[in-house]
Amino acid sequence: MDIFKPLVALVAIVNPIGVVPFFIHFTASFSRQQRQRTIRVASFSAFVVIAASALAGIKLIEFFGISLASFQVGGGALLFISSLSMLNAQPAESRGTDVKEGADKADAGASIAVVPLTIPLLTGPATISTMVIYAEKTRHWWELGILCGYGLVVGMVTFVVFSASGKIAKVLGSTGINIMTRLMGLILAALAVELLADGLLKLFPVLGHA
Repeated sequence: MDIFKPLVALVAIVNPIGVVPFFIHFTASFSRQQRQRTIRVASFSAFVVIAASALAGIKLIEFFGISLASFQVGGGALLFISSLSMLNAQPAESRGTDVKEGADKADAGASIAVVPLTIPLLTGPATISTMVIYAEKTRHWWELGILCGYGLVVGMVTFVVFSASGKIAKVLGSTGINIMTRLMGLILAALAVELLADGLLKLFPVLGHA
């Protein structure tokens, strides 16, 4: 196994910089502490997903009785729902002011960090399948350790990139973020359709002959 190829593939597929607009959108109504918590959870979750994919691979998904194709369809549906609100430049979370809503929003930050930021935006089916492919090529335990280490690298890069999102937001301003949100919503909708179509074709091959 070429030691550096998996890292190059991971960085290209995960692409934390490309997820920054979504991070800004989903955490628009969060306080600084809630945003920092979201960053930490998302970074650690990305590492966990990559490491688990390398160690367990497709068996992790099969344990829950689902296939990678089903995972794609579910992820695509989730992305499409998120894209609808982004096309209207609406925040992912309601802007509550009372204590209960603030606590709910803090809990939502951890949830948003895992779904949809980590799964499927950062580490979706492509990342999982890539790690499975490279894990199958390993011949020694230390090679699997290197793959897990690459997950740690990706998690650290994600932390740094997301932490700089505030500066990006200041540069763009409210109008710029709204414009970017709508554009990324359109791109997200297209990506969602592709994920859904590819997953459905894998689940129902007959659709490809229709």
